[in-house]
Amino acid sequence: MSFLKNHPFAVESFFESSLVLTFALPKEQLQNLIPSCLQLDTFQDKWAFIAVAMVQVKELRPKGFPKFMGNNFFLIGYRIFVRYVNSSEKKLRGLYIIKSETDKKKMEFLGNIFTHYNYTSTDIKQITVDNFKTIQSNKSKFKVIIEYTNSEIPLPEVSPFTNWKDARKFAGPLPYTFTYNNDDKSVLIIEGVRQNWKPEAINIKNYHFGFLESLNLQNMVLANAFETKNVPYYWRKGIIEKWS
Repeated sequence: MSFLKNHPFAVESFFESSLVLTFALPKEQLQNLIPSCLQLDTFQDKWAFIAVAMVQVKELRPKGFPKFMGNNFFLIGYRIFVRYVNSSEKKLRGLYIIKSETDKKKMEFLGNIFTHYNYTSTDIKQITVDNFKTIQSNKSKFKVIIEYTNSEIPLPEVSPFTNWKDARKFAGPLPYTFTYNNDDKSVLIIEGVRQNWKPEAINIKNYHFGFLESLNLQNMVLANAFETKNVPYYWRKGIIEKWS
């Protein structure tokens, strides 16, 4: 039944909120975390990027199924920005997932049947007080504090980007997600399709991610942070290619 993990059918959902924090670090720090079939997607041939995506998903279901059959979940994904050249020599930008979490056991169960993302379930708590929103997990040891303001949002002081135009090029999700099967040397390509995707810069007051710390990465800095709200989203059926 392992073929079920290869996204055998399209899936659709509605993103109530997609919050993505992207961190930059010297490309040498991430090279060993991706398979040889992928290349790091870099900026100025120096910086590579790892992102934490926190998504409130509504009505997740096989594409074409009625909405009432969908499920609502909170998803957390740790992803590396990569590039892949497919069998038609087309260059694709996308993400390589290194860890996935969710707030529901049901999503953990179904996610591990139909994907290779190795979901685990965790606790998620969201608190909004005045203009501040906190998202945290005691089990996963992460905490993010967001300040919502009408003022112009500056880039993080330590960001390698000097303007928001460049920063938006590294605002997930990207069009493709890749998985590599080392046993049969194959690449699974999943294309995401989105509508009215307009990420807005947000101000991160504080953050802590236990998983990122466990990777022992050096010289990692917050490069940008964006949030997108209320957009339909779906993933096409997976495509498998042999890698030689």
